Amino acid sequence: MNNRSRLTAFVKQRAAGLGFSFCGISKARRLEEEAPRLEKWLSQNYHGKMAYMENHFEKRLDPRLLVDDAKSVISLLVNYFPGTHTQYSSPLKVSKYALGDDYHHVIKEMLFNLAAGLKEEAGDINFRVFTDSAPVLDRAWAVNSGLGWIGKNSMMISRKHGSYFFIAEIITDLELEYDDPFGGNYCGDCSRCMDACPTGAIVAPRTLDASKCISYLTIELKDSIPQEFKGKTDNWIFGCDVCQDVCPWNKFSIKHSITPFEPSGKWTEWSREIWENIEEKEFKAVFGKSALKRAGFKKLKESIVFQMNTNSADEQNDTGKS
Repeated sequence: MNNRSRLTAFVKQRAAGLGFSFCGISKARRLEEEAPRLEKWLSQNYHGKMAYMENHFEKRLDPRLLVDDAKSVISLLVNYFPGTHTQYSSPLKVSKYALGDDYHHVIKEMLFNLAAGLKEEAGDINFRVFTDSAPVLDRAWAVNSGLGWIGKNSMMISRKHGSYFFIAEIITDLELEYDDPFGGNYCGDCSRCMDACPTGAIVAPRTLDASKCISYLTIELKDSIPQEFKGKTDNWIFGCDVCQDVCPWNKFSIKHSITPFEPSGKWTEWSREIWENIEEKEFKAVFGKSALKRAGFKKLKESIVFQMNTNSADEQNDTGKS
């Protein structure tokens, strides 16, 4: 076994031991095929008010601009599916990925452990770790490393266990053996995700108008949620799982084994009234380690009020009809 083969085997074995679900490796290069797609998406303003998406265009396409002399992109998937018998019973909904501790911190620790082990094996290498926190086209690299394909909802789907995964990378100047890109697309004629999206955000296969996405409206959008979405947010107050919940490939999802991703407290059973009356001090105490802090208290409160007002209007309409 040559050194590249040995180090590649080490990476994949160590990744599995640390709790990563899948690992694939691709050659660092400019993603020429993604350039026109990204440019068109931005030109159509599908990124909404996420102005940061317009920055670092070339860095998003070429990891060699992020890590000097980069040779390899190690793509890693971390399962966050809570299981089919999840304990979440609150009528106001939070995305599955946010039930436990903030994945940024959990996965970065896993990444640094993997990189540290690789450095011990390979010697003095240059690397950076990424998990949804830098201009990296995570899904494109996952496809390039053979881990799955991009579904019509724009999510990366694994044939083995669906799409409830976080994607992370280690970009390094170490040369490794590369996996073949994933070939084909297994969505077929299915359009369940497109049909089910409450706000019509999936405007074409693999094309998401993020400005209409409930996740964008309840997390990324700093302004108030536009009134045009009243009655369409489907009780979601942080994120949305609809397009994944209806995906047939997610029948193969299995419960994660990452302890910090377990639901972090009784808030998963809160009534509408408890959500409506939450104060900032309680928010910080309950969600201090949660991804919900990304939206912040003010934004979460606004999403709760928006949803409560929608529900009140619906109840009045129902009363009027009777």
